[in-house]
Amino acid sequence: MKVKKNKSLLGILVAVLIVAATLFVILVSINYFLPDNFFSRLSNIREKISSAELSNINVVHYDLSIEIDNEERKISGLAKIYFNSLEKSEEIQLDFYDNFLITATELNGESVEYKYDDNKIIIPIADTLQDSSFVTIGYEGKPVSFGLGSFNFGDYKQEPYVYTLSQPVFASAWFPCNDVPYDKATLEMSITNDSGLVSISNGRLTGVLTQDSATTYRYKTEYPISTYLIAIYSGDYELFGDEFVSPKSKDTLELRYYVTPDKLEAAKIDFSVHPKIFEVFTNLFGEYPFMDDGYSVAQFWWNAGAMEHQTITGIGANFISGRKFYTNLLAHEVAHHWWGNAVGPKTWKDIWLNEGFATYSEALYWEATTGKRSLQSTMNSFRRTFDETTLYDPGVYMFSRLIYEKGAWVMHMLRRELGDELFFSCLRNYFEMYKYESADTEDFKELCEKVALRDLDSFFDQWVYDGTGIIELQYNFKNESNLATLYLEQGQSGYDIYNFFIDVEATSSGGKIDNYEFRIGSRDTTIILNGADVISVELDPESWLLADIVDLNKRKE
Repeated sequence: MKVKKNKSLLGILVAVLIVAATLFVILVSINYFLPDNFFSRLSNIREKISSAELSNINVVHYDLSIEIDNEERKISGLAKIYFNSLEKSEEIQLDFYDNFLITATELNGESVEYKYDDNKIIIPIADTLQDSSFVTIGYEGKPVSFGLGSFNFGDYKQEPYVYTLSQPVFASAWFPCNDVPYDKATLEMSITNDSGLVSISNGRLTGVLTQDSATTYRYKTEYPISTYLIAIYSGDYELFGDEFVSPKSKDTLELRYYVTPDKLEAAKIDFSVHPKIFEVFTNLFGEYPFMDDGYSVAQFWWNAGAMEHQTITGIGANFISGRKFYTNLLAHEVAHHWWGNAVGPKTWKDIWLNEGFATYSEALYWEATTGKRSLQSTMNSFRRTFDETTLYDPGVYMFSRLIYEKGAWVMHMLRRELGDELFFSCLRNYFEMYKYESADTEDFKELCEKVALRDLDSFFDQWVYDGTGIIELQYNFKNESNLATLYLEQGQSGYDIYNFFIDVEATSSGGKIDNYEFRIGSRDTTIILNGADVISVELDPESWLLADIVDLNKRKE
C-alpha cells in the first residue's frame, strides 16, 4: 500500500508521540537497567542456559508451600513434587541452590538420604521407582537473589513486600525443581505471610485462611507452567478489576489488578487498555490460552520493566504513570501469554521465539489500533546494527536488543516474505500445534514451511542461525538514453549474500508513481525499470527490510 505524503499536523504529532513512547519503553522492556553484574552472572551459567540436556525425570505437578518471615528475611518451604521417570537411574536430581537447611527428604512417603552437588539435590534410589512417584523436600533459610532477582525482600511506604523473578534458570534459588523451560507441570502454591498483606501466585485463588497473625493464600493452575514463570508477590495491595469478552468464544476473561494504595488511581487509567490489547491479540493469534485462570497484573519492585509470569504479570512500580506511557510494555507482557507461556521454548537458545514474537506484537497492536504508519514507525524504532552474535543461541546476549528487536524484525520480514494471509495463518497454526507445550526454532520453521508450502532454509539461515548484523545495501540509479537502471550492491560482512524481496517506488517526470517488487539473491544486482521517464526511486518505502540502504547519488551530492 502506498502511504500518502500529505500528512496532517495531527497525524505527525501522533506518530512522533508513538515513536517517542516506543523508544522509551524499549529501554525498560528490554532490560537496559539490568544489574551491573547480570551479564557476568549469565556468563558463569552459559553452559546451563545453552544446554539441551534432558533430565531423567518429567515433573507433572508441583505442590509448593512457602512461609515468609519478613523480619528475618527468610522462608520456610515444603515442596511436594510429582514426577514420572524417563529412564532407569540410580538417583533423582533436582535443581536447588545449596544455601538452605534441608529439614526433610522423602521419596514416595518414605524418608531418604540426599546429597548436594553443583546446586543440585540428589536423592539415591534404592528400589525400582513406580511409573508415577513423588518426592517431598522441606527446607528453610535466606534465599540468595540471583540473576534478575530470583527472590527479593524489601519495604515500600513502610510496608514489607516480596517478589520473585526467576528467568532464566533461577527458580531453583527458592524451590527445588527441574529448572528447564521445556519441563512444564501443573502447580499448587500456598503462601503464608503477615495478616493484612495480600499474597499472589499463578492461576486462580482457591482459598484464604487467617490464623492468629498470619494469612495463607492458596492458588492452583491446571495449565502446564515452566518453572521460570512461577511467581510470588506479597505486599500491601489494593485489588480492582475489569473484564474482557472474547470476540471468538464470547467467554468472559476476568482481569485482576494488584497495586499499592498510592498507585491505585494511576493504575486504573493505565490498565484500562487491557481489554483492547486482548481483543487485538485474540483476533490475530487465537483465543487467550488461560481463560479459566483469568489474567492479573501485580505491581512489583523490579525497576527494569515487567515480567510475564504466567497469568500474573509483574510490572515495575515506576511504570505505573497514570498517563498510559507504558502501553507497549503492557501489550508485550500480554503477548507473552501466547508466545513464551502457552508456547514455550525448548531451551534458552530459542529465546527469540519468546521475545521477538512479543516485541513484534507491540508493533501489531499499534497497527491494529492506529494504522499502518504506526507499524512502520514502531519497526523503524527497532533498527540497530545487531553485530553481537546470531539470533539463535545468543548466550549472554539473551536479554539484549538483538533478541527483542532483531527478533521482531525477523517476524516482520517473514510476514513480507509470505504475505499477510500465510504469515498469520502460520502464527495461528503454530499456536494451536504447540499450545501448553514447548517448541524450538526448527519446529517453527517446519510449521511455516508446511503452511506456506515452500522451503525457508535460506530465510532462517541468514536471519536466525548463521547471519549476524543486517543487510548493508548501496544503490545507484541512472537514467541514460531513456534506460532507467538501478544498480545494487550488498556490502555487509555478517553474512555473505542475503536473499530477499525489495520493493521499489519509481517516480516519473510527470509525477506518476509505479511500484515494483524484485527478488535479490546476489552481491551485485542490475535492474532495468520499465518507463523511459523515471527520474527517481525509493527503496523499501514501507520499511519491510532490516537494512542500511545508502543512495550513492545522494552521497555524491
